[in-house]
Amino acid sequence: MSRSSDRDAILIVGAGLAGLFLALKLAPRKAIVLSPAPLGQASASAWAQGGLAAALSPEDNPALHADDTVNAGAGLVDPVVAQLIAEEGPSRVLDLIALGVPFDRTANGALALSLEAAHSRPRVARVAGDLAGKAIMDALIAAARAAAHIHVIEGARAVALVQDDHGRVRGALVRDSYGERIIHASETVFATGGIGGLYAVTTNPKTAIGAGVAMAYRAGALIADPEFVQFHPTAIAIDRDPAPRATEALRGEGAKLVNADGKPFMERYHPAGELAPRDVVARAIHRERVYERGAFLDARVAVGDHFPEHFPTVFAACMSAGVDPRTSLIPVAPAAHYHMGGIVSDLWGKSTLDGLSVVGECASTGAHGANRLASNSLLEAVVFAQRIADRLRDSEAPVDAASATPEAPPILPLETHSELRALMQADAGVDRDAHCLKRASHFIDQKLNEFGSAHTLVSASLVVTAALAREESRGAHYRSDFPYASEPKRTFCDERHDSSVA
Repeated sequence: MSRSSDRDAILIVGAGLAGLFLALKLAPRKAIVLSPAPLGQASASAWAQGGLAAALSPEDNPALHADDTVNAGAGLVDPVVAQLIAEEGPSRVLDLIALGVPFDRTANGALALSLEAAHSRPRVARVAGDLAGKAIMDALIAAARAAAHIHVIEGARAVALVQDDHGRVRGALVRDSYGERIIHASETVFATGGIGGLYAVTTNPKTAIGAGVAMAYRAGALIADPEFVQFHPTAIAIDRDPAPRATEALRGEGAKLVNADGKPFMERYHPAGELAPRDVVARAIHRERVYERGAFLDARVAVGDHFPEHFPTVFAACMSAGVDPRTSLIPVAPAAHYHMGGIVSDLWGKSTLDGLSVVGECASTGAHGANRLASNSLLEAVVFAQRIADRLRDSEAPVDAASATPEAPPILPLETHSELRALMQADAGVDRDAHCLKRASHFIDQKLNEFGSAHTLVSASLVVTAALAREESRGAHYRSDFPYASEPKRTFCDERHDSSVA
């Protein structure tokens, strides 16, 4: 095993929006960025369609945005965090514009803002209808490659945290094509993404298996609300893995959800119809499919012939499967999309472990509660990346201390990984109950005993154990055996205790 040392640098694990924006904002502090694939690949940020939510119009303000965020989160959003991201959001959009992100404009040059589910105002800045994620990542990648203070290591992934005798994080054990090595750093930041790859149907890269959460948990960090997994209501059901998605902006433009007979069904589930919160829409589509009525998105009138230029990503995905959305219904299904839970973070991105900060989907900041408001994920990522950069840019490196080489976790066999994904989809998906969750828990425990603490098994266990502990329905967590909400409480997990709702 080789070792490398750059003890004054900030080690950023993950090269999506959160990781690259943070690296740029750290200038002139040296940043080492680990990317498991070439930049722009295997990053959920690049696939974000809707865009970035911020109060940018004269008819909007941060207080309204914060209220919408709190209301969508089903009682578990921290209102201080909601106000923070709403207030700082517009400045971060200006930062992205300065980096060259070509957000859509109106005829008079103002930002063209879209309405998405559960927003009270149009406030989603987008690019070419559904290309916001790709455009943002293209701009960040170009800027990062040109920045002298950023060193990107592609094809490398962290597999364990390095800690000293006092528990402070001192870097990470990294695996690449040459083997394993330790990279020491003054501060380590996880920007490792979500857990969608634990599910058989997901809009995330298949590599998004909660590795950051699993590593932090094994090192003793506090994890919050892992049971809250948001399912994108309208993944395009064309047997792709990962599943492409039909952006919520389509429903904002007036597209309707219909069954196989062409009859709209959302008003039977919620008075807001197609613009109901994501969890409601996902459950409605799930039930229509379970009852074999089918679920489709009808955008023939709302978008029609404008599909190629207004929603090019959706159009291309549909056409690749022989579905012309200008003239045909788009088959849709819920897919694992975003993890509201994660590694507990304070208002400055610090985890409960000294030396470890967290940003983006792997973090639990209190911004999303039980149900993330549409397009708030990119917003939270850039706001907290800026705050972490402000905290660390001029910080002093800690005094050197001895650190032990951690044990690398096992890699789960492909067949077992596929079994796990199918089980999570069936038993810990949109609709849950104790019987199914206990079955999933039993399978995971068996495999932990057989294979050890593989990241996939650890992160799946956190989701299932916390889902069993939460005996109520709230936001994205729906228990058919406990269909009503009780008092709003958060779930906390660490390696020394079982999940507890408190």
